[in-house]
Amino acid sequence: MSSLETEALPVQSSLPIGYDKRMMVAAGRASGDLGQKIASRLGVDLTDAGLKTFTDGEVYCRYQESIRGADIFIVQSTAGSEREGLTVNDALMELLVMVEAAVGASAHRVIAVSPWYGYSRQDKKSAPREPITARLVAKMLETAGIDRLLTMDLHAGQMQGFFSKPVDHMTAMPVLTQYVKDQIADAADIVIISPDAGRVKLTRKFAQKIGARYALLEKERPAQEVAEIGYVIGEVTGKTAVIVDDIIDTGGTLAAAAQTVLDEGASEVHAVATHGLFSGNAFETLAASPLSSIVVTDTVPLRDGAPDMIHVLTSADILTDSVRRIFTDDSVSEIFSGENQLF
Repeated sequence: MSSLETEALPVQSSLPIGYDKRMMVAAGRASGDLGQKIASRLGVDLTDAGLKTFTDGEVYCRYQESIRGADIFIVQSTAGSEREGLTVNDALMELLVMVEAAVGASAHRVIAVSPWYGYSRQDKKSAPREPITARLVAKMLETAGIDRLLTMDLHAGQMQGFFSKPVDHMTAMPVLTQYVKDQIADAADIVIISPDAGRVKLTRKFAQKIGARYALLEKERPAQEVAEIGYVIGEVTGKTAVIVDDIIDTGGTLAAAAQTVLDEGASEVHAVATHGLFSGNAFETLAASPLSSIVVTDTVPLRDGAPDMIHVLTSADILTDSVRRIFTDDSVSEIFSGENQLF
């Protein structure tokens, strides 16, 4: 054999078949209950992330089992939790640490499941020298190492453009519309109310799903977290009004809106929203308001002491279906027949 000749190495002609992908679901402390619901519906055990907070406030994470080669779905809304002693910033940092740990442990894909995307209302510069913090959070998540984001009812759908990674934007509107049809009133007696001009697109679609009319509240916001309700554009006299929004925070705007709609002649007022933050004195404000009921989903954990008028629906079914489709590389938009981008 010539010195230039070498013995041919065996060549593997095909990839091994029969390789089983592995799914794992972990949850941060701000979304422990929701993570458990999703894991149970998927038929897997919730992976223990070994989360704890040191006495100086630092967050620690160590997965209690191997996640090498797995698609790991990390469920964590960036919301505070009184029960767990977490602030919004604690929840965000915890999510980043969990992502970093999963990347370092050689997970195949790391998917952040953040039904409530914190800082989403800081999505543009409304005044000079303001940050676009929603974009900053996107950069942090991508730097930490996420391969994908699964979220729900972003404050503005355009926020998906802050990411270079894929974003699956789900909506809780099918759950909320079904509740309104089944529990509140007949469509002929309902008028859907948009709390401001920015929510007209969502309100119109919501009303179409129910088969009801819709109206618009004209309002001004003189300062952050302060709103002044002007008047109603549309007919609400004698109707059961349902105010539809993506977020309920301090409740002041919602309480004022409900009173305005009643003053315009509505027989009663209800409210539905995807994310119930209920910060500050929201429970007291809403309990004293003329609202008959408030319906939210469990994207954000409900604080203790909520008045009986607040009802919580689960978003776990939609999120579980989304996780399953992401894992199997199926179409996620088919869950809503492609209409999730219309909200």
